[in-house]
Amino acid sequence: MSPVVKQSAKTSSPRGNRAASGGRRKEIKSQRAPAPGAKTSRKGHVAGAKKIANDSLPGFSRQLSAMLTAGMPIVAALEALTEQTDNPNFKMVIGRIQASIENGSAFSESLRQFPSVFDDLYANMVRGGETGGQLAETVGRLAGFLEASAKLRRKVKSAMMYPTIVLCIAIAIAIAMIVFIVPVFGSMFADFGADLPAPTQALLTVSDFLRAYGIYVAIVVIVAVVMFRRWKNTEQGAYSFDNFVLRAPVFGELNKKVAAARFSRTFGQLIRSGVPILSALEICSGATGNKVAGRIVLNAREAVEKGEPLSGAMLEQTVFPIMMVRMLQAGEKTGKIDEMMDSIADFYDDEVETMLSGLTSLLEPLLMVFLGVIIGGIVLCMFLPIFKMGEVVGGG
Repeated sequence: MSPVVKQSAKTSSPRGNRAASGGRRKEIKSQRAPAPGAKTSRKGHVAGAKKIANDSLPGFSRQLSAMLTAGMPIVAALEALTEQTDNPNFKMVIGRIQASIENGSAFSESLRQFPSVFDDLYANMVRGGETGGQLAETVGRLAGFLEASAKLRRKVKSAMMYPTIVLCIAIAIAIAMIVFIVPVFGSMFADFGADLPAPTQALLTVSDFLRAYGIYVAIVVIVAVVMFRRWKNTEQGAYSFDNFVLRAPVFGELNKKVAAARFSRTFGQLIRSGVPILSALEICSGATGNKVAGRIVLNAREAVEKGEPLSGAMLEQTVFPIMMVRMLQAGEKTGKIDEMMDSIADFYDDEVETMLSGLTSLLEPLLMVFLGVIIGGIVLCMFLPIFKMGEVVGGG
């Protein structure tokens, strides 16, 4: 039995109360101390916060909801979850939240100590659940939301992983052949003393260049990638890149549907949890995964603040599908925005899955053709002089 439970059980003995209080103080002190291997900073940033939010938070929310539904006090539930958690950084986070609650803070306020793990969406939904006396149900909805978001993220990542791996392998094989194999053929062809076919000569020139200046090319590529990432992390850079992605053929439509699914699911969950619409829109602006879509949501928020309906404020934009806006309009008329948003999110989740399946099926043969052209082209250039051996040996 935990010290917290013992304290509630030993109420007839002052000595028992003092012992329990002492145990409780020790527990709070120990929970405030970081777990072995845990890392955090003064601003509440936790090492590995992204991995925690993506991998551990959905399961944590599901288990917490089940314990609260069963009638377990939140402190005892958090203590049990601390013991079950393997991640030392997340263990430290849960322990400090438990200690904060024992010191009199609300659960939602305790979560705000770690914004890198529990974002505004999570904290605001928990606050709405606390206010409405439906914390267990709200945390359960959060678990479902996080699981759905993780599922969508896995679909996109897995669909892009295969073509990325094939592309990297093709480039690596091509570079290896140019740097290590082509020079062997080049020295053999040099002994013939004849002019080589133009494709073969071009390949030898590229090989000589890479062997002589390959290290500088690698440095330039690395610097370019670093500079691009820094530019992309700026506000203007991120907006420009996301705008380019939305305009790209095929992938632009895919990203629009992903943004629509994320916005719909997030907005529906926030409205259901009792979060005011202006606060919900502000949170949703950062949950779309796209800066252009986020700015559209913020502009719609300003229009709503002036008294316009949300659907009317979003009619003129070109990122979110018009069907989503029309369904939002129907939800406003019936007073069931949350249910309509959930339906929209489910619909676009299915649309994204269908589109990803189609893209994967289309990319597989295209990648094979690309791989064949690159590798086959190099091999053809190397063997082209051999096909004309008589002409090369004859010197003309």
